[in-house]
Amino acid sequence: MTVFEDAVIEVITGLAAGEVITYGEVAAEAGHPGAARAVGTLLARVDADLPWWRVVGAGGHLRSPNPGLQGRLLMEEGLAVVSGRVVLAQDRT
Repeated sequence: MTVFEDAVIEVITGLAAGEVITYGEVAAEAGHPGAARAVGTLLARVDADLPWWRVVGAGGHLRSPNPGLQGRLLMEEGLAVVSGRVVLAQDRT
């Protein structure tokens, strides 16, 4: 694994059930702002044990290859999913 990959995995594994983060936020927290697409590429090929479903697109859009499964997993964690979007907290700063 690269330093970038390790940092991304650390950010995602640190998320609690019911907590979501955008691809861009993962990249920034991993020390690589602007690398949102690289986060998505990594998630497409990593171990299924990583809670990938907690990472969403900007505005809460479900962007995984299987948005139905992603939405179901998020709802099982108590989040509201409406029209392919998870309802995000108002303050995402």
